[in-house]
Amino acid sequence: MLKSLDIDLPQSEKKTLWGFLTLYSVLCIVILLFISFLYYNFKKDLMLQNKRLILQEYSNDLISRLKDLHINFDKYKFYPRDERFNSAIYDSDRNLIFSTLISPKVKLDEITYTTNNYIHYIKEPESYYLGAKYVLLEIPEDKAWINDVRNKVTIFLICGFSIMFICGYFLLKLFLRPMRDSLHLLDRFIKDTTHELNTPISAIITNIEMIDIASLEDVKLQKKLKRIDTGAKTVSNIYQDLTYLALKNKIISKNEDLDLSKIVLNRIDYFKTLADVKKISFIKNINSGVKIFCDEKKIGKVVDNLLSNAIKYNKISGSIEVILENKKLIIKDSGKGIQKDKIPAMFERYARFDKSVGGFGIGLNIVYMITKEYNIDIKIKSELNIGTQMELTW
Repeated sequence: MLKSLDIDLPQSEKKTLWGFLTLYSVLCIVILLFISFLYYNFKKDLMLQNKRLILQEYSNDLISRLKDLHINFDKYKFYPRDERFNSAIYDSDRNLIFSTLISPKVKLDEITYTTNNYIHYIKEPESYYLGAKYVLLEIPEDKAWINDVRNKVTIFLICGFSIMFICGYFLLKLFLRPMRDSLHLLDRFIKDTTHELNTPISAIITNIEMIDIASLEDVKLQKKLKRIDTGAKTVSNIYQDLTYLALKNKIISKNEDLDLSKIVLNRIDYFKTLADVKKISFIKNINSGVKIFCDEKKIGKVVDNLLSNAIKYNKISGSIEVILENKKLIIKDSGKGIQKDKIPAMFERYARFDKSVGGFGIGLNIVYMITKEYNIDIKIKSELNIGTQMELTW
């Protein structure tokens, strides 16, 4: 359904929508079952009323025979039987006098009731013939009405649920229209903004990289250029994230065997300027020649976002340990950490748990999408005030 609405919704919105559909479906089923229950009881009462008229005639005939037996007991001495029904008689203390019943369950306080697929009818004769205060008749329940009701209820449930679900679908589509329009507007804004940012950001980074900052004699100038470099790379990383989200469905992956060791070292060097601002040191345990079959830009984006978060949420004079070995990459920081109950929501788009630092909350969502595409398993271990560890295995 969500695909048919042409909406690329974040995970949290999808959960909300599926939750609404589930709740709506359950509510529809409950309503339909309640209506079916009322219909079943109505048909059952109608059937019992019809059978009651027949049983009244049978009971009058049986009471007439009991009267005749009572008067002529010495002559007959046999309890009257009838192939049309079974019967029983009880005294005023509700003790059984005689019975031909099949169903043993008896409710002498009722008039007409059903048990074990049998219909029972109770009548009190005007006189206690043979000491009987209660006369009970039993006939088999007519299963034709049950099959008829079952078929009608089944058709009603299927048709009713289908109609209500279709109505719910169009209501949901109507409710989602403002959200879809807002998302499309935001999407156009992101595309236009990222397009305009690309040229100046690239020019700033390229020109700074051409300058040998260490050779400059003016210390203040060195610091200014480093701050410019840091700001430009921060904006560049955000720009790349926004571009990926805006164009991810149009990006053609160029998968190949990549030397992940070189990529990780290159990205650490790229983010060194950002780390230096917070006096963060890198601890590198990187095996050489570690390979991965992937798109270079996408795996680079994964490493970039993990390193960027490790810097962003780290403490001053902290450290980042990067471990790369065969089919495993670990990036561990000494930062703030995160509560365990919030870890499952870290990959949701726009999820942010520390608003003291900047960002849109899209970095880890991009990491999740790329790792899912390449069947890379990602695990998070985090402790408050100790740090966070991101572990990728493939």
